[in-house]
Amino acid sequence: MEKRPSFFICLLLDGIGMLSWVLPVVGEATDLIWAPLAAFIYIHLFGFRKRAPGGALLLIEELLPGTDFLPTFTLTWLWLKAKDSYRMTA
Repeated sequence: MEKRPSFFICLLLDGIGMLSWVLPVVGEATDLIWAPLAAFIYIHLFGFRKRAPGGALLLIEELLPGTDFLPTFTLTWLWLKAKDSYRMTA
């Protein structure tokens, strides 16, 4: 079983990332602060060795305008959950 935070934490972090949509012009500026912070949190929560590329993708996704709707933390959690479930049945 791989390192994985709680589902609630992932939803919360994705919600924080989506908050920039509330204030369209100012919100995109907050992504300059949130993007590196989110990437750091992502790598810390999911483990560095295998998830550093995911952290880099999250950083890029948060910096690109209009891509804040992607729930990167939650999608990673679901992917790891499915992977663990598959291992248990194999």
